[in-house]
Formats: sequence, structure tokens, C-alpha cells
Amino acid sequence: MSGIDALTAALGGLRGKRILVRSDLNVPLDGTTITDDGRIRASVPTIAALADAGARVVVTAHLGRPKGSPDPAYSLAPVATRLGEILGRPVAFATDTVGESAKQTVAALGDGEVAVLENVRFNAGETSKDDAERGAFADQLAALADGFVSDGFGVVHRKQASVYDVAARLPHAMGALVATEIDVLRRLTVDPERPYVVVLGGSKVSDKLGVIDNLLGKADKLLIGGGMVFTFLAAQGHEVGKSLLENDQLDVCRQYLARAAESGVEILLPTDIVVDTAFPSGDREPQPQVVAADAIGADVLGLDIGPDSGAAFAAALADAKTVFWNGPMGVFEVEAFAGGTRAVAEALTKVPGLSVVGGGDSAAAVRQLGFADSAFGHISTGGGASLEYLEGKELPGIAILEA
Repeated sequence: MSGIDALTAALGGLRGKRILVRSDLNVPLDGTTITDDGRIRASVPTIAALADAGARVVVTAHLGRPKGSPDPAYSLAPVATRLGEILGRPVAFATDTVGESAKQTVAALGDGEVAVLENVRFNAGETSKDDAERGAFADQLAALADGFVSDGFGVVHRKQASVYDVAARLPHAMGALVATEIDVLRRLTVDPERPYVVVLGGSKVSDKLGVIDNLLGKADKLLIGGGMVFTFLAAQGHEVGKSLLENDQLDVCRQYLARAAESGVEILLPTDIVVDTAFPSGDREPQPQVVAADAIGADVLGLDIGPDSGAAFAAALADAKTVFWNGPMGVFEVEAFAGGTRAVAEALTKVPGLSVVGGGDSAAAVRQLGFADSAFGHISTGGGASLEYLEGKELPGIAILEA
């Protein structure tokens, strides 16, 4: 059964029906300019398929973290405009989520037409921890539609009104984007093709504790870079200077290193680091210097893995059949500290099996560095959701669809 046939069956038909689609349109903005429209493009296939089938498509999504009330800085208006450009058809925009504008905009839709509601997080009920408050808001959202399609993978790990509670109130189905994401993640966790290599970067060890803990029993190699590496280096007794360091995670890192050695999992840490005397900012010209990982001075901070480490990481990926990468290797936004992230990205493009870029900063990095999405097996739209799945946690937005 094709994707649209499955949606038609689950929702009892599409033509003429109002279908509420929870998309992930949380894109980075510079003022009102979208700097990376990857998530919008990823949302288009499901929206287009529904519209082509004659549904009246009502898209709901969030942008940023407003405090439960309207904030012009987080308006979805620029996103609605860009969605229309990619779809190649007009997209109506409601200036609220469940108010008069939303009701009138939805009522005016014809078969095959699309509307975007204003930022769902402008309503306190969306993210409320109180089931009754969240449910009351979900009732208002559900009143706008005849069926619900969950297609925002980046939020399925959240128990929120537009993700979880609406699905309990309407005939519901999983969109193509979410279905693809879950299929890829299952391939990473259920009998992955080996060798299986996991590359972890980003700022903090504490953000990746559950993933490391779970994957130590599944992966063949763990490659660790980014800011989190300095806690591992410090756990080995090395000086890390002014680098990012989580002192409360030192014992945890020692335990992981010991467990890896006992279980035969290789943990590969950088042997050289690109350092500077200050974090890049303002008009100051970066002054990068490459030092050995066990010779970081007290007056510098690490901002990228070094060239030898980039080459070693690439070599470790060369024979991999399955790779998951989450987190850049350094401050990739600044060219002087982008070499490690570029080396890993380049190596992933050559992996003959499944290569997965785990969303968030990793996805932003490969695009900023000039790599095409098609160069990788899969670029996830949900960093946090991907990590929680790999930790073995239940994702509320998926569980309610499968209940």
C-alpha cells in the first residue's frame, strides 16, 4: 500500500476533508530571513500528497521557544511564504492558532488547498504539563479538522497538545516523514549491518549520556569529538585549559572508557586539537593552533579536532556499513574550526551502507559546509527525537499513533 493509500485508509478518505498536519517547521531565522529551509523541504512531500488527494490541509507547527503568548519574533509568516514557494501553490496564513483567524482561514479552504496556522506555542496549552489545560487546547485544535497526520519528527519526543493529545481526539495516521525516520532509526538499533560506527560531538557529555550508555552494547566503534571530548580527555588525566569541561561527568566518562575496553567496543578520541586563546566572536581574527590532545595549555581552549584526528576518524569510517553521526566536531560556523566537521562529513559521503546525519547542528553543519542532502543516506529532521529513540526511550508522539 502506498503512503497516500495508507493515509486514505487510516483517515477514512481524504477528498474534502480537513486534515490537520503537525509538521516540524522550526527553521533558523535571521530576522525574517530563513537561513536553512531543510525542515520545510522535508515537510513538503506529505503536505503535497494530501493536497493532491483533495484534502483541505491545515498545517500546525512551532518556531522557537515563545513563552506561551504571541511574539512577532517567532511568527510562522515567513515560513508559510517559503512553504508556498516550494509547494508551487498558494498557502493561506492564519494569524492565530485556534482563534477567529484560524477558524475563518480553515473554513475558506477548498479541496486541495493549504493553510498554515500561527505558531502553536503562542498558546500556553501546547506545552503545559497539566493534562487538563493541554487537553482543552487540543480540543480547540481538533475542532478545526476531521483527521490528523503526525509528520513532525522533531517533536514526537514531546508530550504536547499538537503532537500527542490531538491524536487521541481524531482519526490519525503517521506521515511519510515520520514513517521514514522511524524506519531508519530501527535499522540503527535492530540488527544493524556491521561494522557499525557512531560519531558523537556537540557541546556536552551530559546531552549524550543515554545514547553512549545504550550504544556501548550495540556499536563497534564510538568516535568522540566536539566540546564533549574535553571531559573524556580530563577523565584520562590530561590538561584541557579553558576548554568546555563538565567536572561532574568525569567519573561517568571513566566508566564508559572501562566498559568499552571490557566489551571490545573501540572508543576513538582525538590525538590533536585546534586551540585558540579565546572563543571566536566579534571582529577578533581567529588564531588557531594545532596541539597534541595531551598537551593543551592552561591558557587556551579547544575549538575543533585536529587534522590528524580528522584523518583518523575518516579512516575509522572507511569500512563502515552503518554510521550514525550526531554533533559537530568543533565550532564549524567559523572556517578556522570547521576542518574536523568537514572531514567527518566527507567520510560519511563515501560510506557504502547506511549513513545517517542525526539532525540538529549536524544537519546545519553539512549544509553550511556545502554538502548536498543527497550525499548522505539520511539526514534526520529531529536531533532530540533521534537521540531519545537511540537511548531506548518511548516517544510519546509515536506511542499514541500506535496505541
